[in-house]
Amino acid sequence: MKETPEEVAALQNLMDRSHGGASAHLQMIINDDRRLTAEQVVELTTGMKVLSLATVTARGEPRISGVDGHFLHGSWTFGTDGGSAKAQHMAVRPSVSLAHLDGERIGIFAHGTARQLTPQDRDFGETVEHWTSHYGSDPTTWGPDVRLYRLEPSWLVGYGTTS
Repeated sequence: MKETPEEVAALQNLMDRSHGGASAHLQMIINDDRRLTAEQVVELTTGMKVLSLATVTARGEPRISGVDGHFLHGSWTFGTDGGSAKAQHMAVRPSVSLAHLDGERIGIFAHGTARQLTPQDRDFGETVEHWTSHYGSDPTTWGPDVRLYRLEPSWLVGYGTTS
């Protein structure tokens, strides 16, 4: 867990706003008995998690693919090759949706903006270090145009059974 108390509080605030503005149908599914707190999301997303990432084509068509996700400082980080369709989509249309699902046990859903991390970003070094520790090699060496992204979430909810 790399989140500060302030980051956990900001995540909880986002989750409360997201849930409060959700449809009655979603609020019925993600009810108080199953609704995750920010602290639970942080705990449940330790390590690499497979994410379903949805991007949008130039024709406005949705595309979904899988990416490795790492939850750091209250937000998802993920990567792909710069030549991938999703990288091309995000370069022009950075609005994305993503989900981490573990059967019926956990569901974490988010919408927001995918921001490509660069060496000039203050969290770039820590993100690369985290990924390197997990995979045993620096992700920026995996190819000529490996890109790391951070989701800037505008909406995030989660359900789960924590037992």
